[in-house]
Amino acid sequence: MTPEGTVDKESPEGRPTAEGKTREVTGPRTQGREEDPCSGLQRIREAAKRDKKVRFSALLHHITEALLKASYQKLNPKATPGIDNETWSSYGEGLEERIRDLHERVHRGAYRAKPARRAYIPKPDGTMRPLGIAALEDKIVQQAVVWILEPIYEEAFLGFSYGFRRGRSQHMALDALYMAIKTQKVNWILDLDIRKFFDNVRHEWLMKFLEHRIADRRILRLVAKWLKAGVSEDGEWSDTAVGTPQGAVISPLLANIYLHYVLDLWIQKWRKEQPRGVCIMVRYADDVVIGLQFEPDAKALMAALKERLEKFGLEINADKSKLIEFGMYARERRLARGDGKPETFDFLGFTHICGISRKNGRPLIVRRTSKMRLQARLRAIRQQLLWHRHKPIEEQGSWLKQVLRGYFQYHAIPGNGKLLKVMRMCVARAWLRALRRRGQKSKNLNWEYMKTLIDRWLPPVTILHPYPDARFRVRT
Repeated sequence: MTPEGTVDKESPEGRPTAEGKTREVTGPRTQGREEDPCSGLQRIREAAKRDKKVRFSALLHHITEALLKASYQKLNPKATPGIDNETWSSYGEGLEERIRDLHERVHRGAYRAKPARRAYIPKPDGTMRPLGIAALEDKIVQQAVVWILEPIYEEAFLGFSYGFRRGRSQHMALDALYMAIKTQKVNWILDLDIRKFFDNVRHEWLMKFLEHRIADRRILRLVAKWLKAGVSEDGEWSDTAVGTPQGAVISPLLANIYLHYVLDLWIQKWRKEQPRGVCIMVRYADDVVIGLQFEPDAKALMAALKERLEKFGLEINADKSKLIEFGMYARERRLARGDGKPETFDFLGFTHICGISRKNGRPLIVRRTSKMRLQARLRAIRQQLLWHRHKPIEEQGSWLKQVLRGYFQYHAIPGNGKLLKVMRMCVARAWLRALRRRGQKSKNLNWEYMKTLIDRWLPPVTILHPYPDARFRVRT
């Protein structure tokens, strides 16, 4: 926000692309102009861009056989099947006929959503995250609806929303937050955690929000079917009066729509009317960080946010949310008062720290992989190594190379190199321990032999991402 109260397109909260142009939805591609599933999607975007309040009353006809087929091709072939036990490959047998039948059922209203199969995956803090695995046909239709709704809402979503949006990424959100703290007068950070957001989305409110832009009752009925389909766990069906299942193809878009109306628009209005100083925000799905200039504004916002979220069935997680003094000069101010170093906060897997440059002593923001995420990844790797310790060393080494490359691809940012080297060494030691448990002959494996395996299979630490200000300047 500029001092005059207008949105600065060059600010961390703008919506820039490489050349400052609106990014177009490319969508799926098929051969032949006659069967191009995207032929009508561009017109939807153009209409949404012309009029931010227009309601779309005719959308279902965009769900063509070509679009459904493209949706099928978009799905992960290796994904776990849902309650129907239908895999991607098995559905592909006789695909043309199946797509034709699905298209016909959708358009005459005979399509029925199946319950999602409940599954659980571990979270970095040791708890389990519930997922809802949809049936394959539900995934196909959901993907088609996502492609239809995305052009409408991409023209409505605000610049500080980054999660699950075409052309946006976690690193773009991290860069925006870094630049906002560095260039704006941010002295306080509100690290906001919404308790079990996906489990507490109110269906009635979500449908009302959709009706602001969607007047096609057939599309609304499709969304309602998925919300009311329920979940199946160990053969037992349970109703879903609230919430949208994590793991469903359409859930990220629905979550963004919900938070757009509940949080984003409200914050946009609040920061124009209430605070005396700067107020910035970066949101990635339900991960929210707000920066403010003055402590009274931060406390007032915290109280107002609690009331606002409760109105829509959401709750601030007091155990994980916090208001801390943080900023480019927070360390200097706190040490002068004798208050010690500023607290840290985590966002998208990185701990943000108020640090100082070793070269010139100037203040800077340091970002390092969060300890909880690092430990969780190491635990998973150690367990996998023990399970597969009897496989050929070449196979283990190839797997570890792939794992570390993927890990470095996300975490190899400036200032995080030392921690990544620790990660690499911990993986090497875990591998040695696993190899020594292969049998009596393997107990005498020494570190010299292990070094040859490390040099061959474990990729060296290389910083892959530029500094946020350098990358941000390129984008804006």
